[in-house]
Amino acid sequence: MKLVRAAACACALAMAASGEGGQGIPGTRASVAGRAGWDAIRDGRNEEAATAFAAAIEAEPRDPSLYLGAGLAAQLLGNIAKARELLEQALKLAPNFTTASLLLGDLLYRNSDLEGAIDVYETAAKYAPDDKTLAGRLTRLRQEASPANGYFQSRSAHFTVLFEGPADEAMASRAVDLLESAYWRVGTALYTFPDQVITVVLYTEQQFRDTTRSPSWAAASYDGRIRIPMRGALEQAPGELDRVLTHELTHEMIRAIAPRGVPTWLNEGLAVMFEPEGTQWADQVLRTSNARIPLGDLAGSFDKLSSNQARTAYAESADAAHRLFDQVGGASIVALLQDIARGIPLSEAFEHRMLTPYDSFAASFSPAR
Repeated sequence: MKLVRAAACACALAMAASGEGGQGIPGTRASVAGRAGWDAIRDGRNEEAATAFAAAIEAEPRDPSLYLGAGLAAQLLGNIAKARELLEQALKLAPNFTTASLLLGDLLYRNSDLEGAIDVYETAAKYAPDDKTLAGRLTRLRQEASPANGYFQSRSAHFTVLFEGPADEAMASRAVDLLESAYWRVGTALYTFPDQVITVVLYTEQQFRDTTRSPSWAAASYDGRIRIPMRGALEQAPGELDRVLTHELTHEMIRAIAPRGVPTWLNEGLAVMFEPEGTQWADQVLRTSNARIPLGDLAGSFDKLSSNQARTAYAESADAAHRLFDQVGGASIVALLQDIARGIPLSEAFEHRMLTPYDSFAASFSPAR
């Protein structure tokens, strides 16, 4: 499911470009505003997109494609409840609107409503029984860890931890306690408290690799569910379970503020910074090695990095995030993330919120510093 949201977004944009699902009569207020909304989403101007689609819906409230666009814009702005409402309205108007079903199912899955996502896809499949994308999604979700598939669960106010059997119950219970503590600590720092129940799955090492396809150095994975291998280091190293859970939970907190567009160095840097002793670990790595990666090269995925490169990347990212927190505080970091969600270019948002040019900040990370 790692690329589902990007694929769904691309699908929605392709649908809009081809005219599927209607766009109203060309030249009308609804048509012009709807086209402006899709153009804004394509360019990453999510706030402008939301405004354009609202105007289009006001002019033509019976066009399901406009609710699709508005729902996508709301999701990209981090307004999950609004996105769900709008996508459900699109399907109320057009139950056979497959693209809306794909987006709504993905949204529900990423907000820990596995059963809801399956229900949406099953309903959509009745209208499009030969759709391979729907069939693939249903197959994957039906195989997901869940009580229906024999998994046990340990629950709290904000988390559900799924595990295979009674032998893992103690670790699951400990994970719940650690997650609740991290929820309040990280949430307070980022002024963010996700209201949906977050799902965590404990796997064997082999299950984790088979399910996530993560690089060999990855200690966990996040794709709407926090997935961690529960054996090895998590059992043997003191504090390792707390570190991994806090790291992945921080990604969920960041996603709640800015669902996409956050440079990886900032996303991973904050996650390491909030780990127990994460900043100290990063300082030690950077003190004992002259290796550096230009910060601009750390904006994209770390998945292709070697183990040593990843170690440097995470440490440098944590150093950068910690510097920003020291300089401007958590409120400005959150404001930066919100700007990114609205579609403001990173360099512009960074200079406005951090009070320094992004290029100058990035240039300060070099072997000579």
